[in-house]
Amino acid sequence: MPKPLIADKPYPTTEGICPDCRALRIISPAYASSTGELNSILQYNYHAVMFDSKGLSEYAELIDSISVAEMIHLKLLGKTICALGAQPIYTACPPAAFNFYSAKFVSYSRSLKNMIEDDILAERHAVMSYAHMLDRLRNDRVKDIIARILEDEKLHLKAFTDLLDRISD
Repeated sequence: MPKPLIADKPYPTTEGICPDCRALRIISPAYASSTGELNSILQYNYHAVMFDSKGLSEYAELIDSISVAEMIHLKLLGKTICALGAQPIYTACPPAAFNFYSAKFVSYSRSLKNMIEDDILAERHAVMSYAHMLDRLRNDRVKDIIARILEDEKLHLKAFTDLLDRISD
């Protein structure tokens, strides 16, 4: 498994987080919505496989390293959702058992350039969404977790932007 592309600092723990419906509603879409971490993992995995199939293993490894980082985020968000008082089911609004995640949200582009453009859009959305969450959250412990994830998302956006420049040359 590739090393995750993450900022060089530890993630906050969920220790001391108490049930908080408001914070839960704010962060839940980042977990398993059409634009959440689960979708990013699946999309980046698909794109890495496609790059690898074209003999671009160096680029595939970079995309894989971002996917692994998103797996860390998914697990941390799942733990946070539990601490906030809900089951981390794969829906945009846990604990509601409806509107389950679907892989239909994955970008199945065929062009390698389009794949990276779609990944850049996903990361831009993630950066914007996490920043918006920080503005709305009142729970400082949850804010620390979201702020730390946001640092990684900014790294991912830069990595994908740089990759687009390399494949567009």
